Amino acid sequence: MKEYELKHRGQIKRLTNKTFKFDERIGQGWFSAVYFLKTAEIAKQWAPERIVTMQFFQRKNGAVLCGIDEAISLLHTFAQNPEKLEIWALNDGDRIDAYETVLTITGNYQDFGFLEGIIDGTLARRTSVATHVLEVVEAAGEKEVIFMGDRDDHFSQQAGDGYAAFIGGSTAQATHAMNEWWGIEGLGTMPHALIQLFNGDTLEAAKAYHKTFPNDKLMVLVDYNNDAIEESLRVARHFGEKLSAVRIDTSNTMVDQYFMRHQDQLGTFDPRGTNPTLIFALREALDREGFHNVKIVVSGGFNAEKIAHFEKQNTPVDLYGVGSSLLKVNISFTGDNVLLDGKMQAKAGRKYRPNPRLEQVFYNENEVK
Repeated sequence: MKEYELKHRGQIKRLTNKTFKFDERIGQGWFSAVYFLKTAEIAKQWAPERIVTMQFFQRKNGAVLCGIDEAISLLHTFAQNPEKLEIWALNDGDRIDAYETVLTITGNYQDFGFLEGIIDGTLARRTSVATHVLEVVEAAGEKEVIFMGDRDDHFSQQAGDGYAAFIGGSTAQATHAMNEWWGIEGLGTMPHALIQLFNGDTLEAAKAYHKTFPNDKLMVLVDYNNDAIEESLRVARHFGEKLSAVRIDTSNTMVDQYFMRHQDQLGTFDPRGTNPTLIFALREALDREGFHNVKIVVSGGFNAEKIAHFEKQNTPVDLYGVGSSLLKVNISFTGDNVLLDGKMQAKAGRKYRPNPRLEQVFYNENEVK
């Protein structure tokens, strides 16, 4: 299996709880399924010396593993006697196949078993996001992808989702929180609300933005009045070389006014939303007036399939903004106890699956708090 090489990771050591800042209630069992807590209590009373090996896997070929450092940190922070646990794991960013073991934990059940469900959920969410981002990045080819998932889920998920997007290959994220775990600031331009404040005048909003943030690359949202090409030209004529990019975020229920003026182009494609025909027309209009430097950014309903459709037609997009499609959690993980005191003991249908790619992870008390 070919390893996925992260272009931007630059990470040598594993992340620790100095990064994650976990809720202390995890250690009290607040987020654990009650039956895990009861089983830990029974194990403490009736099988205190038994040693179990728990292994974790998922069921998709070619997924991008993420959440491993977080899972290890959970164990090191909240397990009882974490220094006694034997942990073997893959790394965030590794490409994994179905049923491949990504993590094993060996120790007394009562010391760590209550964390099973939390680890499953952590790996599921982070790996799902990282894998979706990789699929989008691969569809986009050499073009950049901005992760814009702030409005599609609870704000408390932003740091972890942003890190997973980074692991998957996204080059920029929309909020500072999304970048918290890997140390840069969020990337942002202007929302429709800014244009509304200037009575729907895109150029006036852009002027105010540029005067307030003169050192920013000027990227102007141009679909507020549903006339993206005319708005782009108006802004480009004013700013010239200072205009870095225009962004189109046309609703999938709208047809841009360009097609009202060029109805001869209709009839062979769906003209709603941001579509390749509109982008080709925009690129041609900008180039015709010498604005070759102005890049085109598209957002709104993009996923790997839609990006692939754009790329198949060589649509002149420079950067894709993607959000909601990346946050679907559809890669689930399972933790199974497969060895008891070093011997096979597992429920029917499951077995110990050793993986030579696993690396042993050692406990370091200085990295916990």
